[in-house]
Amino acid sequence: MEKHLKQMQFFLESGIPFVAVTLVEVKGSTPRAQGGRMLLTNEGLISGTIGGGLVEAKALDFALDFLADNQLTEQTKFVQWNLNRDAGMSCGGSVKLFFERFNTNFWEIVIYGAGHVAQALIPLLLTFESQLTCLDTRQEWLDRLPDSPKLKKFCVKSLPETVENTTEKAFVLIMTQGHRSDFYVAQRFLERNTQPFLGVIGSRSKAATLQKELKKEGLKKVVTERLVCPLGFSLGGNNPKEIAVSISAQLLYERDKLYQKIHPRNPLPEMS
Repeated sequence: MEKHLKQMQFFLESGIPFVAVTLVEVKGSTPRAQGGRMLLTNEGLISGTIGGGLVEAKALDFALDFLADNQLTEQTKFVQWNLNRDAGMSCGGSVKLFFERFNTNFWEIVIYGAGHVAQALIPLLLTFESQLTCLDTRQEWLDRLPDSPKLKKFCVKSLPETVENTTEKAFVLIMTQGHRSDFYVAQRFLERNTQPFLGVIGSRSKAATLQKELKKEGLKKVVTERLVCPLGFSLGGNNPKEIAVSISAQLLYERDKLYQKIHPRNPLPEMS
């Protein structure tokens, strides 16, 4: 059990997609007592067993299909199989299996700038089921960020030129060295007008200045109003750690609101 839990923790922290299978109930003649568990990734069975044989082979195929299906919103599945009818075994019993998949609903967040707020924010976001990218022109600031399979760090010469490489489904946070670099990155994203969330760190006066400058560049108000500035909810103090908490809260709120808009009839899956 301890090895099983350590393996799960490693996968969760590494961002590796995996499925946990638990044998929750057995009836009649079955190859394993209830409580059997196994873990698998896209590479197949990693550890544990639910009894071997045909029922385990069927469970492995089922779990791999579950892991690979990107159209599903469900993160869990519960099945009951008759071993003779459903698994082709001579046993006359039945099993109930619980499938849980993890690290499959990646939430993409792209952060422009590795400064003080990003240094506090990124470790917090890494605790969520997310895939982060941080870009900056300063390698020394990127080097201060934690190393994680869930975080990509890029040192670039020009931040605005990277905008076209950002996926359309990513939440984007702009917190570069200064107003001018924030403006040019925000302008590029608004011209593309595809991101589900686009935020810029700063004050209300900065927000007003950004709106005026973007209007001068010919961007319509209906487009520029999608820019969220100031970034973060109005709570906490003005130090980087508390700002990071306020931004995280806003991102979670916007993520959940977007999910409910796309899937109005489905409950929100656990993503953290």
